[in-house]
Amino acid sequence: MERKGKFITFEGPDGSGKSTQMARLADHLTALGFPVVATREPGGTRIGDQIRDILMGLKNTDLQPRTELLLFQASRAQHVQEVILPHLEQGDLVLCDRFADSTLAYQGYGYQLFAIEEIKPIIAFATSGLVPHLTLLLDIDAELGLRRRKGHAEWTRMDAYEQEYHQRVRQGYLEMARREPQRWLIIDASQPPDQVQAQVHLEVLEWLERVGFAPRA
Repeated sequence: MERKGKFITFEGPDGSGKSTQMARLADHLTALGFPVVATREPGGTRIGDQIRDILMGLKNTDLQPRTELLLFQASRAQHVQEVILPHLEQGDLVLCDRFADSTLAYQGYGYQLFAIEEIKPIIAFATSGLVPHLTLLLDIDAELGLRRRKGHAEWTRMDAYEQEYHQRVRQGYLEMARREPQRWLIIDASQPPDQVQAQVHLEVLEWLERVGFAPRA
């Protein structure tokens, strides 16, 4: 089914600043007249936020990787049907802080317990086959990213994993971007935030112009 809207996702290792950069982009595009909807995963819905509490809670260290993977998909399925697809169908520009690529990076490349091709059908079922039109990868060295996260108010169960795990996540993201360059845009997130912001704004506006998605009159 052809949808009138566009779907842009922000991905990256922990501490990359993607949440901040996405919020700034949303404000910038809204000021320019674009119909922007900003959301996040896991969560984005009442039910999804409850699942997020389970996934991110530091007390749930005994959560099994297979359970974790399925909980992410449960939150995502609710999010896609309740928020993302309806807004795409009415012609909005949906910005999402993490989406299905996070599952491949964290539960796939990070854990190394499940084959990537084994995970993809589960994701496809949860998302109804939805794939972002553009994915921005805010790339940062795992050690630097974790240093940025230290002491953060939202330090989570997954932040606390060993550094080697986060290094595998980063390499997984870079591998996915290499395999699908037409969808991914890599941005050096180790730069000062204002420089990252300027590049994100420039790249996204150029992309929107290329695909013919204009502000509403």
